[in-house]
Amino acid sequence: MRVAMMTKEYPPEIYGGAGVHVTELTRYMREIVPVDVHCMGAPRDEANVYVHGVDEALANANPAIKTLSTGLRMAEAATNVDVVHSHTWYAGLGGHLAARLHGIPHVATAHSLEPDRPWKREQLGGGYDISSWSEKNAMEYADAVIAVSAKMKDAVLAAYPRIDADKVHVVLNGIDTELWQPRPTFDEAEDSVLKKLGIDPDRPIVAFVGRITRQKGVEHLVKAARSFDKDVQLVLCAGAPDTPEIAARTEKLVHDLQAERDGIVWVQEMLDKPKIQEILTAADTFVCPSIYEPLGIVNLEAMACGTAVVASDVGGIPEVVVDGTTGNLVHYDENDPEAFERDLAAAVNAMVADRERAKKFGMAGRQRAVDSFSWVTIAQQTVDIYSSLI
Repeated sequence: MRVAMMTKEYPPEIYGGAGVHVTELTRYMREIVPVDVHCMGAPRDEANVYVHGVDEALANANPAIKTLSTGLRMAEAATNVDVVHSHTWYAGLGGHLAARLHGIPHVATAHSLEPDRPWKREQLGGGYDISSWSEKNAMEYADAVIAVSAKMKDAVLAAYPRIDADKVHVVLNGIDTELWQPRPTFDEAEDSVLKKLGIDPDRPIVAFVGRITRQKGVEHLVKAARSFDKDVQLVLCAGAPDTPEIAARTEKLVHDLQAERDGIVWVQEMLDKPKIQEILTAADTFVCPSIYEPLGIVNLEAMACGTAVVASDVGGIPEVVVDGTTGNLVHYDENDPEAFERDLAAAVNAMVADRERAKKFGMAGRQRAVDSFSWVTIAQQTVDIYSSLI
């Protein structure tokens, strides 16, 4: 059995959880079956990785239309394979057409759902209707759909009631706990990013890592940070804003916060894994204020580094973060964002006030990541789904 994996993101161009998922799934699946990767972006030199670009005639088109043109090229190129597996709406058309063109099964993984992210219209304009159509088409006609959490399966069936529930399989996201583990910090670290950022090891550290999007709740976090205890330092690793508008709002919020208190460090460039791992390891708590999150690989990364998590209770997050054991969950109500921000600050303050409890949560989180989110298991579960369709 040979697999064609279709994705927008693939190393070195990784921007979010879906890209991490595809990268790790491919790496571990290649221990079981041959995998060809069809991706977008810059040329790669890895064997069996094929990059597909935009139709030159569409250079000035809406981004969604550009993406669909890339999907056509992916479909044409996916030859001599037994199954095609697409990830996100970006690759959905390529997977759907490859299945029809070559007479092979199509598996689509739901990492998120367009109907649940209406704010994307701000980014794509009319292209949001295109991306929504592409996702709907891929999901409804796929031979199998993989949801990255039980909550995501419920969301898939609610958004697309034409899909037979038996066709939707839950296969969790995973984490490489050998790659993601506690790392040396400060004086013990080689070329410490924390020292370069001026972080005080004797004061509590709260960390965030993520893109500046509505989905990730960065604005809620910065507002909540006004009420953090005075000794708390916030390391905000946040960049790649979706729109100029959210970039401007975030910049004002952060600058206003920095004017009010010290210890607010904003890292806008994308850091490499060792630097992120040092920050996560040193943090007393990692904060995930997402308002939409199908599972949340970033929480797994923090847990694998032995860090307690304070997170919203949306989507699949409660399937990762065990409230009162590996961290604390904060209820999010879209109709009362002020209460969410207030409760987020209270949960963070409670966590950093008892650093021993935070360490226990971090140790429990590390163990949970090791025990329950192995990529070896996830790769085999995915291959088993392929086998059932051939």
